[in-house]
Amino acid sequence: MEEIYRLDDWKALKVRHTVEIGDESEKTTTLLIEFERSRKVLSTWEGFKVVKYVGNTSIPVPFWDKVHNYEEYRETVLRKIGVREEDIALLSTGADMNNIAIAKEEFDEFYVVAFTTAGAKYNAVRLGDEESYYIEKDFKIYRIVDGKISKDKNVGTVNIILITNANLTDGAMARSIITITEAKTNVFQELDIRSTKHPELQATGTGTDNVIVVKGYGRKVRYTGGHTKLGEMIAKVVKRSVRESLIKQDNLNI
Repeated sequence: MEEIYRLDDWKALKVRHTVEIGDESEKTTTLLIEFERSRKVLSTWEGFKVVKYVGNTSIPVPFWDKVHNYEEYRETVLRKIGVREEDIALLSTGADMNNIAIAKEEFDEFYVVAFTTAGAKYNAVRLGDEESYYIEKDFKIYRIVDGKISKDKNVGTVNIILITNANLTDGAMARSIITITEAKTNVFQELDIRSTKHPELQATGTGTDNVIVVKGYGRKVRYTGGHTKLGEMIAKVVKRSVRESLIKQDNLNI
């Protein structure tokens, strides 16, 4: 384990380990953030949860097209890092964990920290202006059309873990996802990231982006929108970290 960040009662670690699919084994890295006291989080993958850890695990390149049962793969990762399912909110990505970006903002007694991995080379989309090719029914994914779609690489992802010492209401946690998304899209516009399938379109994100928001034990906060100082801080750390991680992961010439 390599400690990469520490603040208050929590620390962030890079955990290097292997993962296996069948007889194949690959090296990978998981970002593991550990809290001394359990915290309430809102994950766009798992919803509200009270956990001791949050994390982001990197799926090795040779496994991009081989993770057919994500739940089994996730169980393998948790076993390797020694954490129980009920104790963690975990995201996954095809991005290299070495390209993670960390940004922090402080004002008065509040702080906000973002841990971001970002890649858009294979999966950038402009939501609302292009067709989707998949539909989910009872947690199973079906293709709407056949052909080349079956071989698409949907591995570009922007994963953002946002941690604050502010004691956010449930509504403030939910509203912060709008602020985070607007800030992320701001970066896509500034870097002129184009849709993968329709390069004539400006992308707004990727088709698999996820967010975890972690609340703290400080002063209570109800509003995280654009007119608030906390909203401004959230947007700033997201912008800086998404931009840095995209440039590193996709080798953008900026």
